[in-house]
Amino acid sequence: LSISNFNTSKVIDMGFMFDNCNSLLSLDLENFNTSKVTNMNSMFRKCNSILSLDLNSFDTSNVTNMNSMFSGCTSLISLNISNFNTSKVIDMRFMFYNCNYT
Repeated sequence: LSISNFNTSKVIDMGFMFDNCNSLLSLDLENFNTSKVTNMNSMFRKCNSILSLDLNSFDTSNVTNMNSMFSGCTSLISLNISNFNTSKVIDMRFMFYNCNYT
């Protein structure tokens, strides 16, 4: 899936964007502009084949909803969210639910 040319500079809702993409093996989201996004609800929910996600470039300073964002990512062994700003988030329910890789 090549999405490197997506212009997301005006997007405010990325909820369910990759929901249930259970055969998706990798995503390069380095060029995603998320500065206006307020909703990331279930954005990667049930992406159960992805092993690694690097979301270090995500600007989450306006996000209020991260409910179920990674829920069901059962194969995820590496997740870089070190730059996440969650100061405005009011809903993180089930954010990592069923992320049970062993």
